[in-house]
Amino acid sequence: MTIWDKIKKLQTDFRIQFQVIYALMMREIHTRYGRENLGFLWVIGEPILFCAGVAVLWTAIRPSHEHGLPMTAIVITGYVPLTMWRHCLGHSVKAFEANGSLLFHRQVTPTSIIVARACLEIIGTMMAGLVVACGAVFLGFMKPPQYYGILYLGLGFHMLFCMAMAMIFASLSEMSDLVEKAVNISTYLFLPFTGAFSMVNWLPAKYRWYMMISPSVENIEMIREGEFGLNAHAHYDIFYNFWITLLLLIIGLYLTQRVRRYILVQ
Repeated sequence: MTIWDKIKKLQTDFRIQFQVIYALMMREIHTRYGRENLGFLWVIGEPILFCAGVAVLWTAIRPSHEHGLPMTAIVITGYVPLTMWRHCLGHSVKAFEANGSLLFHRQVTPTSIIVARACLEIIGTMMAGLVVACGAVFLGFMKPPQYYGILYLGLGFHMLFCMAMAMIFASLSEMSDLVEKAVNISTYLFLPFTGAFSMVNWLPAKYRWYMMISPSVENIEMIREGEFGLNAHAHYDIFYNFWITLLLLIIGLYLTQRVRRYILVQ
């Protein structure tokens, strides 16, 4: 087999996996939301209700600006990534058990199952965040982003981070029932280390290093610099963020390749 034949085979494999993931996403939408009433629109509608509700509440009860930054924009730039992370994590638990029967199909793998679920949550949250942000800009509660490049980079890193966490916890929840019980508690305990409602610069200098260990904090700091520009005084390390995200993805892929023997296929 020549190199060109190998490339063509690889392209074919990627195309098949893309079709499999798309089909799994459509199946998940129909299974979760049904085909009647709003149906698939709840993929966007549910995150919109969460993000818009929190933004309205915080805007109403908190000062209009905090540390010189508009409160509405702080909440939206923090809660949208937080919602993405929580939804990816929440829907990854026991994902393989719920879809175990699909593994009888040769093209369906544990990796494609969890990637499909994570992509569905990521796309829904991103579209919801776009709607909420555009609404806030239209109503004058926040301004358009100042630096789109760093904003997109932060969002890209965060999508990969959420994908990696979904793969890791989907696999671990199949290996141990204790993980399934601990996920909901852990997401609440981890909230201070997500960077959703505060910035690294607001903390005393001696505590900033601890916050910046978290990839979520790094990602949200980049997103906020993209939104507010240099006024945000964001702290992040792109080199560290790249390698820690890559490491988490490798761990996630490794676990999903090893989890099949723990899945009860009925």
